[in-house]
Amino acid sequence: MRAKKLGWVLFFLLPSAIPLVAFTLVPMVSSLWVSLHKWNLISPMQWVGLDNYTNLLTDPTTRQVFLHTLVYVVGYLPLVYAGGLALALVLNQRLKGRAFLRATYFLPVVTSWVVVALVWKWLLNPANGLVNQILGFFGVPGPGWWTDPHWALPAVILSSAWKDLGFVMVILLAGLQSIPSDVYEAALVDGANAWQRFWRITLPLLSPSTFFVVVISLINGFQVFDQVYVMTGGGPSGSSQVVVGHIYDLTFRYGRAGEASALSWILFAVILLITVLQVRGQRKWVHYA
Repeated sequence: MRAKKLGWVLFFLLPSAIPLVAFTLVPMVSSLWVSLHKWNLISPMQWVGLDNYTNLLTDPTTRQVFLHTLVYVVGYLPLVYAGGLALALVLNQRLKGRAFLRATYFLPVVTSWVVVALVWKWLLNPANGLVNQILGFFGVPGPGWWTDPHWALPAVILSSAWKDLGFVMVILLAGLQSIPSDVYEAALVDGANAWQRFWRITLPLLSPSTFFVVVISLINGFQVFDQVYVMTGGGPSGSSQVVVGHIYDLTFRYGRAGEASALSWILFAVILLITVLQVRGQRKWVHYA
């Protein structure tokens, strides 16, 4: 009887299991195998063992692209969280047109990254972009943005945070609405002011939503690619090149698919380690009501 039930369970899982195996597990195992070879996508593969990993770990370019990715994450995460939290707090109030505003702020999330990146590339155009025109109106000289090695990565960070604000807003808004109102009423009776209620009640009870946002944002941040590829192409002079962009270049520009696969697994290991540390560390600051 138990075997029969198990058979039915497996039968109903097949529609999901087959694509998962075919398009996720098989490519993962294949990339691991490729990472142990030298391959230019045309000639037969040559076994090199762990040489690809050794070469990458001793290559200054690898450290550089990981540093750029880390800088991106450090700049992107606080910006998108603070902006998303501010929007969530405002749109959690009883405002006219609240549903329309929520939908409007969420719209960039479902917009293609290529479209968003092209729009921001125009907005941040050093010559005639809207942002520099506004800065010039106030007498502030506009930076070179994506044409300047010092400003290319901040330009990508700005566009990324703007696009993902709506996603963070929705998650934190759901968290805010799950906080019992009687907790705030009790705090008011005890004489707590707005800042004390926010710091002592809202943030601690919002910590599960914050934890989810941080984990997802870090995973996505380390895999950033589309906006960099469209806005800067990793330039100028490699100043905004990130890990996934380097994987792309190794594969399709330089014909070093083995090293690209090895770098993919190194990135996977870094993301996995960071995620495990976050899951273990959540016990110290995440409060479940």
